[in-house]
Amino acid sequence: MPHTLCFGQTRKVSWQSTISLGAALYSVPSTIVDERVWARTDGSELVIVHADSPQGPREVARHELTTPGRPAINDEHYPPRPPGAIERVPRARSAEEAAFLALGPGAKAWLIKAAAAGTQRARRKMAEAVDLAKLHGAEDVEHALAVCADAGRFGDGDLAAILSHHQAATVIAFPTRASEEQTLQRSTAAWEGFGR
Repeated sequence: MPHTLCFGQTRKVSWQSTISLGAALYSVPSTIVDERVWARTDGSELVIVHADSPQGPREVARHELTTPGRPAINDEHYPPRPPGAIERVPRARSAEEAAFLALGPGAKAWLIKAAAAGTQRARRKMAEAVDLAKLHGAEDVEHALAVCADAGRFGDGDLAAILSHHQAATVIAFPTRASEEQTLQRSTAAWEGFGR
């Protein structure tokens, strides 16, 4: 065994891909979990060397020195995280779910955002949306679901309220404005000197 005093103190990498030195945690690459490393200080930095590398001892991590309770973690030492709830694509596991997702992209957006918000009784609300689509048309319900998703409205009766609002909304046509020559409005000439 060669003289290894220059490499520092020996540590074993934990299952969390960290080592402890001076009661402070420092991350190392996740590929060397349960292996031996050497850790030494170099000025204000901690240098970590992998002892049992096939290429021989090599530096695997370098961190600024830290104190207990403030771990020095480098995200590059860990594998990429799995996609979260927002990046997941809904998949139907039953005929009812397939009927709901068949309504269109608004239904998918509603389901993703409702799940992220922790909506309760989502299956019942999905069945209600399918029933409303039979009465009012899939396109109108899909549009109302998209509006609910954008507004974050996942409560009981929210979909029906938005759907009825959209169906009751009529475009108000304002009359064209008459020119001053054709108006029946009395002249304001009497007010010209007011306040002088």
